[in-house]
Amino acid sequence: MDFFNSVIAFFQTGGTFMYPILLVAALGSAVAIERYIRLLYERHTNRAMWDKLQPVLASGDFDRARNLVKQDNTSVSKVLSMGLARQGTVRRREDIEIAMEESMMEIIPQLEKRTPYVALFSNIATLLGLLGTIMGLIEAFTAVANANPAEKADLLSASISVAMNTTAFGLMTGIPLLVVHALLNSLTGEIIDSLEMVSVKALNLISTSTRRRHEIDTPAADTAKPAAPAGGAQNQADAVKNTAATADSDETEDAVEEQQVEKV
Repeated sequence: MDFFNSVIAFFQTGGTFMYPILLVAALGSAVAIERYIRLLYERHTNRAMWDKLQPVLASGDFDRARNLVKQDNTSVSKVLSMGLARQGTVRRREDIEIAMEESMMEIIPQLEKRTPYVALFSNIATLLGLLGTIMGLIEAFTAVANANPAEKADLLSASISVAMNTTAFGLMTGIPLLVVHALLNSLTGEIIDSLEMVSVKALNLISTSTRRRHEIDTPAADTAKPAAPAGGAQNQADAVKNTAATADSDETEDAVEEQQVEKV
């Protein structure tokens, strides 16, 4: 109870600027907690989805992989859905990679959303503490100017002590928020790096599977070509000769008929 009483007394003697600092501390803490829970959830769901999706991609079952990412709403599914949508329509690896990068550009701002506010609230709390101290010192010196000279020293020291409470409270609020902001940035960077790693691994698996399937289909297509019949060239030559002979015979008959007509 003594601790709580000391905290309440510390807060009450700090002046009016203690309340804005408390409000900033509440807002910063709320944003920090929300972002931390969201990022932890995002990291956990991304890992679970990738563990489920990686064997499917390795087996080359892209239709099943597309169904899995359509039914899921994690960042990994959003990134890979863009690449898998172009897997059967384009041949170049760069086209699939560009599609995944486009999806990453949409996801990264969602991961970083509201995190800068934590640092902003930290700076505001510190500045409010300094402002409260300055205002408290101004009031203290104004009050001491009209006080009894024998009491000026004691009155001034007490007033300065009270005015410093706002600076202390501002720093007590700002420093933890700044540390939490660094932690959130680190966690966000870890998730972004994992998404980039997943996109590269998925792209390699897609390329490897497509290349393997192409190598299997090429010999099969060569085997399916019909073989040319034996003596095919000789038969074509004979057919050309017969056609030529037929044409010569027709010309001879036409010439004989013309001679008979002239005689008549």
